[in-house]
Amino acid sequence: MPPEQQRAFRIQEGIRRERLQREAEAAMRESGLQLEAERRAQFERRYMEERRRIDRAMRQEMQERRQRELTPVVEQLKKEFGQQPQNSAAPTAVHTSSASPSK
Repeated sequence: MPPEQQRAFRIQEGIRRERLQREAEAAMRESGLQLEAERRAQFERRYMEERRRIDRAMRQEMQERRQRELTPVVEQLKKEFGQQPQNSAAPTAVHTSSASPSK
């Protein structure tokens, strides 16, 4: 991976971690819990673990849904495009060459 890409990846990862950290802190505030530093760190770690688990499950569900919905689309396109001539450029080329005066 080129250095610029690595740097961009590190920056994006840092931004993602900061966002998750803010979300974990917000969840703690919203819960009303008043925790000491060690328990607070445990809460944040656990929140992030659960968040990753949920995100992973949601990505999987979306991939499965996408596949379910794309399967009939591909079949429809296969039928639609299977009815047309294989080389659709040939009629255009013939039409173009016949339009030129040959005399």
